[in-house]
Amino acid sequence: MEACRIAIISDTHGLLREEVKERLKTCERILHAGDFDKPEILRQLEEIRPVCAVRGNVDKGWAEHLPAEQEITLAGFRIYMIHNRKNISRELSGVDIVVCGHSHRYGEKREDGILYLNPGSCGPRRFRLPITMMIVTLYPGEHRVKTERIEWDCRAPEPPAEKDLHKLVKTIMKEVRSGRTVEEIAARNHVEEELAEQICRFYLTHPGVDVDGILNRMELRSRSEKIPHS
Repeated sequence: MEACRIAIISDTHGLLREEVKERLKTCERILHAGDFDKPEILRQLEEIRPVCAVRGNVDKGWAEHLPAEQEITLAGFRIYMIHNRKNISRELSGVDIVVCGHSHRYGEKREDGILYLNPGSCGPRRFRLPITMMIVTLYPGEHRVKTERIEWDCRAPEPPAEKDLHKLVKTIMKEVRSGRTVEEIAARNHVEEELAEQICRFYLTHPGVDVDGILNRMELRSRSEKIPHS
């Protein structure tokens, strides 16, 4: 049996980048570890290569037909897929590879003879985490796995000036009270959905918080966000 080249991606969150599509075309199959966010992403992937996928925690309604976990066999390798590794509840005896996502952090780790692979996120940039995916080549004759980390330097835009950010937070708080969605708020204020979502979350989870309170929490979160060294 010949070597099998597969692409592993996760947490696309409504964004399938052109550079990611080009990489996917070089593989025979695509594994997606969940958090598509939109059905259009799955349809686009299926137009490129056959897809094996599990649903993530943000995949509601439309994704009910996707399994929360599944096991597949490719080139003689047993591969178990789940969105969040913490949700594994079954016995993994005989499994060669576990594919997961959720953390947005790239990772490769072998434990008890099982290779755990997390491709990170190739969707919208999350804080200072890199944009990543993974390409895996399976060699059935040698029962060997070769992994390749793919990373793009998609730097986040500079944050708004303090005065402008204060005004932005105040406006978003008002629009949350009006019942607008994160997507609508981001579009109306010409900011990334990631920033709008962060402000909305702080506002909704801290009743009574004011603009300065949200700005302080954002600053603390920014300082505590660390990228682990490989």
